[in-house]
Amino acid sequence: MSDTRPLGRRDSGGDPAGPAISTTDHIGLAETHSAHNYNPLPVVIAEGEGAWVTDVEGRRLLDCLAGYSAMNFGHRNPELLAAAHRQLDRVTLTSRAFYNDQFAPFVSALSGLVGKDRVLPMNTGAEAVETGIKLARRWAYDVKGVPDGEATIIVAGGNFHGRTTTIISFSEDPEAYGGFGPYTPGFRVVPYGDAAAIAAAIDATTAAVLIEPVQGEAGVIVPPPDYLPRVRELCDRERVLLIADEVQSGLGRTGTVRACEHTGVTADVYLFGKALGGGILPVSAVVADTDVLGVIRPGQHGSTFGGNPLACAMGRTVVGMLADGPYLENARRLGEVLRARLKGLVGDGVVATRSIGLWAGIDVDPALAGGRELCERLLARGVLVKDTHGSTIRLSPPLSISEDDLGWGLDQLDAVLTDLRAARA
Repeated sequence: MSDTRPLGRRDSGGDPAGPAISTTDHIGLAETHSAHNYNPLPVVIAEGEGAWVTDVEGRRLLDCLAGYSAMNFGHRNPELLAAAHRQLDRVTLTSRAFYNDQFAPFVSALSGLVGKDRVLPMNTGAEAVETGIKLARRWAYDVKGVPDGEATIIVAGGNFHGRTTTIISFSEDPEAYGGFGPYTPGFRVVPYGDAAAIAAAIDATTAAVLIEPVQGEAGVIVPPPDYLPRVRELCDRERVLLIADEVQSGLGRTGTVRACEHTGVTADVYLFGKALGGGILPVSAVVADTDVLGVIRPGQHGSTFGGNPLACAMGRTVVGMLADGPYLENARRLGEVLRARLKGLVGDGVVATRSIGLWAGIDVDPALAGGRELCERLLARGVLVKDTHGSTIRLSPPLSISEDDLGWGLDQLDAVLTDLRAARA
C-alpha cells in the first residue's frame, strides 16, 4: 500500500528553484485573479505519479477522480510521456492544411479499434459533441431528406454533453443553462432509460438520438440492460442515427473500449475525448462509417488544432495501450472489487450505489452530509473525489490503480461515514 505520510514542503509556482507558495497563498491568488466558474476543493496539486498526486504542502493524495476519466492511464504514465517527448522534439502543429506523419497512423488505429471506417479529430469533448450535432443535421438533409432547417435530435434528461451554447440548450441543469439564452432549437428531451419515450418523440424530422451509454455527471447512472438495444432497434426501424457520447464512458472506464459493448450495441457515431489525450493534452474524435461521416466536405467543418501531430501521437499511443495493455482487464477486475465494497456500505450511511467498471456513483444519506462536505472530509484523509448533485459523489480512479490503493481509498470512505454517523448519533 502506498504511504500517505507528508513528504515535507515542496517548491511550486512553476519554478522548482523559486520560493514555495503555500496553499492559502495559491488559493488567494486564484480567487483574486481567475474567473469564479469553479469551486475547487482547498488543495493545490503540484506533482502526480500513477494514482497519486502531491500537493504544495507535500501531502500525498489518492486521486479517485482522474480528471473525470481524462487521466485513465494515471499521472505521468511512462509510455505516454515517452510518446509526448518524442513528438515534442519533432513537430507539434502543422494545421490540417497539410498532412502530418502522425495523422494517418492515428485515424487508422482509432477506426480499427472502434470498428468504423472514418475519424474526424477535434480537441475537446464538447467539440466532439458539437461535431456530432452538425454531422447528424447534415446527414438528415443530404441522406434522409429532412427539409432544410427542420432536423431534430432526441436527447435524454439529466444529460451532460458539455457547456457550449448549443449543448446547454438541451440541458436540464439550471446551473448550466440559466441566464445564457436564447437557446438553440431543434432538440427534444425525454427521460433517460425510457425507450418508449424515445419512440414517442421520433417523427419524420428526427435526425439522431444523442445519448450517454452511462450518465456520468448525473451520478453514474447505468440504464436498464434492455435500454440501448431497444433504442438501437428504434433507430434502425425509423432510419435515425444513434450517437453514443463516450467522452467519459469510453476508452476503458467501464472495462471496455466502448460502454455500448456491455449490451452488445453498436452506435452509428461515437464521440470520444478525455482519455484519448492521455491526460497530456485535449484530444477528441468523432468516429463513424463513410455513409455517415462522408457527408462532411472540405470547408464545412474543421479545427486549427484538431489532428495536430502531437495530439495524433498521443491518440495513437492511447489506442495501442488499450489494444495491448492490461488496463481493460484491470478495470474489469477491480470494478468487481469496487462494486462489492460499495454494496457493503449501503445502509451504513449510503442510500444507494451504482457502478460499472472503475466508475461509481454513491448516494450518501443527506441527513449525514452533503456531497461537498463528504469530499472535504475525504480530502482530509488523503483521498480526492468529486461531488455531483446533492449528496452524491463519484469515484473514477485511474485504470492503473492497484487493488491495495483502491482498498485503502475505500477504507477512508468507510471511516468518513463512520465519523459522520457518530457525530449525528
